[in-house]
Amino acid sequence: MNVVPDTSVVIDGRVSETIEDGQFEGATISIPEAVVAELEAQANDGIETGWDGLEELKQLATLADDGLVDLEYVGERPSAIERGHASEGEIDALIRDIAEELEATFLTSDIVQAEVAKAKGLDVTHVSPETRDVGTLTVEEYFDETTMSVHLKTDTVPMAKRGELGEMRYEEIADEPLDEATMDEYAREIVDGAKEAPGGFIELSEPGMKIVQFREYRIAIGRPPFADGIEITAVRPIAQTDLEDYDHADELKDRLLERQRGVLVSGSPGAGKSTLAQAVARYLNGHEYAVKTMEKPRDLQVGPEITQYTELGGEMAKTADALLMVRPDYTIYDEVRKTDDFEVFADMRLAGVGMIGVVHATRPIDALQRLIGRVELGMIPQVVDTVVYVDAGEIAKVYDVKTEVKVPAGLTEEDLARPVILVTDFQTGEPEYEIYTFNRQVVTVPLVDEDGGPGSDSGVDRIAKQEIEREIRSVARGYVDVQLKSQDRAIVYVEEDDISSVIGKGGGRITDIENRLGIDIDVRTHDENPHYGASGGGGAGTNGGGGGGGGSGQAGQMVTPEITSRHIVVPVDGNHGETVEIQAGGEYLFTATVSRGGEIQVSRGSAIADELEAAIDRTEPITVVPS
Repeated sequence: MNVVPDTSVVIDGRVSETIEDGQFEGATISIPEAVVAELEAQANDGIETGWDGLEELKQLATLADDGLVDLEYVGERPSAIERGHASEGEIDALIRDIAEELEATFLTSDIVQAEVAKAKGLDVTHVSPETRDVGTLTVEEYFDETTMSVHLKTDTVPMAKRGELGEMRYEEIADEPLDEATMDEYAREIVDGAKEAPGGFIELSEPGMKIVQFREYRIAIGRPPFADGIEITAVRPIAQTDLEDYDHADELKDRLLERQRGVLVSGSPGAGKSTLAQAVARYLNGHEYAVKTMEKPRDLQVGPEITQYTELGGEMAKTADALLMVRPDYTIYDEVRKTDDFEVFADMRLAGVGMIGVVHATRPIDALQRLIGRVELGMIPQVVDTVVYVDAGEIAKVYDVKTEVKVPAGLTEEDLARPVILVTDFQTGEPEYEIYTFNRQVVTVPLVDEDGGPGSDSGVDRIAKQEIEREIRSVARGYVDVQLKSQDRAIVYVEEDDISSVIGKGGGRITDIENRLGIDIDVRTHDENPHYGASGGGGAGTNGGGGGGGGSGQAGQMVTPEITSRHIVVPVDGNHGETVEIQAGGEYLFTATVSRGGEIQVSRGSAIADELEAAIDRTEPITVVPS
């Protein structure tokens, strides 16, 4: 009697089991080389099923040595093209052909494979995939009622995060490190349990990394070469709250029920963002709203009436397309992190779906600033109208976000009115930030200091000083010092030789600058500056040392600007959102603010651009120095 097993039954370990039960004792077991090739490829990719299958082949060799069966390997290894089409049934077809040629019994635990083989007239023995009742996993024994996550790694003492939200401790929970064999056993138990237990599934399977959901546990398993050793991280939510448990709950509930909103739930890792998002989901579902989730991986703890979606075809954009057909009232988007995530969030929100996004942020305003550059500035209040900041499991701040056409705070000229995004404390109604475009750059201006009071040196003052310096240095060759006297008046000190260039014929040039900035500017020489010489500025005849306190002696980051048809683009590594000086050959050129995208753009045709381009043509080193 000949028996040809396919890959599925070898992986399940059912071939040796049927032999030991006496069903195929004395038979010739013919293993197709295609089965070996599949198992080898899976094992090389770090997939456990490959290793399981290879263990079964070793067990069959042992049974052959004991004289219970004859074991042979038959057929040819599949080509690379055939292996590439394994998911389309090419390998399965090769195995069936061998069984047909040998007139053998075809053994499989794959129901589709069994039905196809029967249709082709083969003698088929189908064994159901092995299942077992899955109780608890060994890793669960490391948890107690205060444990949020358990961290295991080869040759390392087990660790856990324990405590209350906002007061977690990362501590040892055993005396001895775990060896590789034990870690491998834990990992296999987790994967098998996820496959077999109700409420368990494999969320992600890549070479070197698996993420599984086992009941209430989300477990990540890393293996070499992705990790430098076998590592298991198991996470379990330790708190389930209701929206009523939070401060500001009544106002927030009314706001959510009033109409579909765009909400960012923000906070640092472990602050309780997902716990609040779960409470919001349950609350909305209980008030006649259809609620769905978008998660990768799925780990929000919500009721069965809320469907949890993950990536469709590897893309959240496809999930969004599907959800628009499902027509939810609200969607909880867990872990809005990458540009694609923000674009999908914005697309669904603008389609009329209420969106609750979970975002990492260390300050309340940071969550909103992550939209800048990813969503058109004027659309931000339509995408996000509420920001909720969570700290230590409590709602620490709620922002209302809206747009007004107004003169930004700190400016006075009516013709400087523009669309301004107002970020207002939801509880007090007091504005705390303004976001708008100022001289072609998006700026976020705080209206209060860190203690919550009015800032003594407001963001507008700092920006105004930078812009005045930039404008004056576009026409002055020497050292420039700017002193703000009020919100609408400044004194600019320049070299005596630069007075005529800065003022211009009949005062036309300085009037032009005043009109653009909305600030009255008094131009004087350095001799009239009472602080000249004591402030560290450059002396007469120097070109270095801008008002930002830089100078040719300060070390900087050497960069290679790119010249396009409309701009000179200066790439900057780091310093995003900060003010820096651009120097050529160690000499000061201008001051600018680095965009969130990590670059500075200078419009060609301006005096600054001409000077920068000339320096590039002279192959002078261009450096970026923190201001």
